[in-house]
Amino acid sequence: MATQAEQKKMADDLFDMLGTCRTGMLGVEGSGQHMQPMTHFADPDTRELWYVTARQTDLVRAIGSGGTAHFTITSDKDDFYACMSGPIGQSNDRERLETIWSPMVEAWFEGGVDDPEVVLLRMPLASASVWRSTVGPVQFGIEMVRALATDVRPDVGEHMVIDFNVAA
Repeated sequence: MATQAEQKKMADDLFDMLGTCRTGMLGVEGSGQHMQPMTHFADPDTRELWYVTARQTDLVRAIGSGGTAHFTITSDKDDFYACMSGPIGQSNDRERLETIWSPMVEAWFEGGVDDPEVVLLRMPLASASVWRSTVGPVQFGIEMVRALATDVRPDVGEHMVIDFNVAA
């Protein structure tokens, strides 16, 4: 089990990645629906993810009055992967909505920020499973050859499960 300091460091690294990786896959536990691409808005201080979507979507219907969601990201360089989970629900936080509102979000809503179809979703993170490659492509190849020749597992990175109650 990782120490509190190790979990905090990985949580900080995760939020750094969430700041550069703009889209991931969001799904609601038990909904029977496939995950779908969503743009997230990460708040590293509160360890929350925010999303803007439309009221008449399957996602909003699946969430209903609240649920548990999973959100996954993969870095552009394929060296960082994460699956995050936590409760998800609708939020009436107008200040937050105005803070994250952008031309990209507005493109989906004819009525702008006041469009009655706009729904703000809040997902405080409970946990995350993170995999990070710590070697470049050449070292990765060397590790694969070594593993095949010696039956020793390749050492190409790290994996950690973050408990956000511990990593606060």
